[in-house]
Amino acid sequence: MAPQTQAAPGSEPDKTVEQKAQQVRELFADAPELAKTALANVIEQMASQAPAAPSAMESAGRVGSRHGTVSELTIIAPFAPGGAERLRALLRLAHGNFVETERVGTVHDMRFVFLDNDTKLLFATAYDGEWDAYIDDFVTKVPAFLDLLFSAWEGWPGIHDPSVKDWIAKHQITAEGWYVANPNLTVMETRRLERVGKALDEFLDKISD
Repeated sequence: MAPQTQAAPGSEPDKTVEQKAQQVRELFADAPELAKTALANVIEQMASQAPAAPSAMESAGRVGSRHGTVSELTIIAPFAPGGAERLRALLRLAHGNFVETERVGTVHDMRFVFLDNDTKLLFATAYDGEWDAYIDDFVTKVPAFLDLLFSAWEGWPGIHDPSVKDWIAKHQITAEGWYVANPNLTVMETRRLERVGKALDEFLDKISD
């Protein structure tokens, strides 16, 4: 199956900003007064900021959205029998320390959320680059880690299965709205800036003594 590129959510190149704003006003016509008042204020603020803050959401590739260099991935899928118990035990053992992701080097964060009385898992992550390259990195660098975690999902084909990308894309949900504080900083650049900042602080401490 040839991969299909999914457009960024909410992208309507044929509509102007004002046309989109008017559509929202119409949808809020029967909303509570406090919501309509808030909407008017928000639209006014957005209009004043528009020249300095153009829309940045675009496609991350096959699925998902991207802001600058940072992309998002969100999957909701049912647990396999016993999958919730196994995954919860693994996550509690890890206690937030996922050393395997360091080998990938492009992962900003990961979240595992158990839904509907432990019948479904929401997995969400932010990463650098495009979708296909991100999945390929995990396949190449930490395949056992992925299979260990995601075998909790019903129907998980295995990271080396030729259909794994289709499976992920089928269960992935593109974010309709998404905020990134530093969209142009990769994981590696952020760490470099942290090191530089720490070294600068230490230098300033020494010369002030």
